[in-house]
Amino acid sequence: QRRRDIRPAAQPPQIDVDLLSHLHLDHADLPTLRRLGDSAPLIVPQGAADWLRRRGLPHAEEIAIGETRLIGNTRVRAVSAMHSGHRIPFGPTTETIGFVIEGSHTIYFAGDTDLFDDMATLGAEIDLGLIPVWGWGRTLGTGHLDPERAARAVGLIQPRLAVPIHWGTFHPYGTGLRDRRFLTEPARQFADFARALAPDVHIHIAEPGDEIRLD
Repeated sequence: QRRRDIRPAAQPPQIDVDLLSHLHLDHADLPTLRRLGDSAPLIVPQGAADWLRRRGLPHAEEIAIGETRLIGNTRVRAVSAMHSGHRIPFGPTTETIGFVIEGSHTIYFAGDTDLFDDMATLGAEIDLGLIPVWGWGRTLGTGHLDPERAARAVGLIQPRLAVPIHWGTFHPYGTGLRDRRFLTEPARQFADFARALAPDVHIHIAEPGDEIRLD
């Protein structure tokens, strides 16, 4: 798809913090990051800050796995992820991380990751898990969750609510012209698997751009 600004249409009036899991093109789009401004900290994995600062993002600050940052009354903790950290074609290789955000609710943002046993030890009860269920295009490389493995991850994490992410947005040029099911089916397949593998977890499929409010 053509490069575009990927901010939600109704961006919050104030951003408290930007969390960057890794430097892959579909997660760290430089024009979009610049448009977010520099009034809020940009928390990034180790090895990424200098590269981002040289590209017009002076507020990038690194966090290591296991470290925390306090943003107002909210605690942000970096956790492990199983994914390649190399930015193609000539970018750096950095850590890849997820985040546990603890405030009035506890949220796990997985970033990009494959399944790993320590998902069961992320911490206290997770209210919301943002779980990747696909990659981009028709096939997945290593370091991604497919719908079934994402449902197994939810079974380990046991959040109260799980929302599938990382589906239905980007795909290589020329694909999806005849058969676009890979842009729509992963989230529904994930929900089907989760009903069997994590029956106590509520699943909510939000279309790209939708808003979810935690009451």
